[in-house]
Amino acid sequence: MEGGNEIKQSKFRRICVFCGSSQGKKTSYQEAAIELGEELVSRNIDLVYGGGSIGLMGLVSRAVHNGGRHVIGVIPKTLMPREITGETVGEVKAVADMHQRKAEMAKHSDAFIALPGGYGTLEELLEVITWAQLGIHDKPVGLLNVDGYYNSLLSFIDQAVEEGFISPSARHIIVSAPTAKELVKKLEEYIPCHEGVASKLSWEMEQLGYSQPYDHVSSRWHDGYTSDAGIRMSHCFLPLGDGVDACSASTLGGLFHRVAVSSQHAFDFALPRPLLL
Repeated sequence: MEGGNEIKQSKFRRICVFCGSSQGKKTSYQEAAIELGEELVSRNIDLVYGGGSIGLMGLVSRAVHNGGRHVIGVIPKTLMPREITGETVGEVKAVADMHQRKAEMAKHSDAFIALPGGYGTLEELLEVITWAQLGIHDKPVGLLNVDGYYNSLLSFIDQAVEEGFISPSARHIIVSAPTAKELVKKLEEYIPCHEGVASKLSWEMEQLGYSQPYDHVSSRWHDGYTSDAGIRMSHCFLPLGDGVDACSASTLGGLFHRVAVSSQHAFDFALPRPLLL
């Protein structure tokens, strides 16, 4: 820690870290996870993460916990036997599924950082980037690009800008740096410069915490239901095929498009107004 026991003041109370449940083949990935944890401690920042005790998740969480900062781990119950071995650190929140995991992690965080990881890390990272593009949040998103791990991803995004699929201003949603110290500093200085597709939505409405509006017997959404936040919502329906219905939340100005993929699962999408019914 620089300056002896000096604690730097940060604008962030908590940062969410996405990372792998594996350690990776290079020791530099493991060292980066520990260095990131120590950097959060040096700036008096608490950690929110995926709740596992193995891989890079275990390394960053132990580094933050050993440094005296609070750790919140959010993990689906079904993954607990796989991703938790031995003693956990900090506070562990067990949730029902991956959707609730991401919503809880986002709700408790002021910024996001992705360490090297696999499919799960990329999915979490791209979702919060998309939320920023849509105007759902304005929290900074950072890539800890250890040994150029994310160079290919950044090149792909630059290509998408060149081909007209991502706007130049939205490209700046992603902040990247090779070291934890440099990355956190950049996140502290981050100022959103892109135009959100939709007006900023409250986290309460974005979370997947609504009372169940989907009728598994009729395989349809109820025409009007009350969310956990106490907001009355009405919907219109469009058949899309066997077991698939689409509806728009008209009381939110058509910003939410809920699609029932089957009689057992439902996914929420925030879409721009022109795409809604």
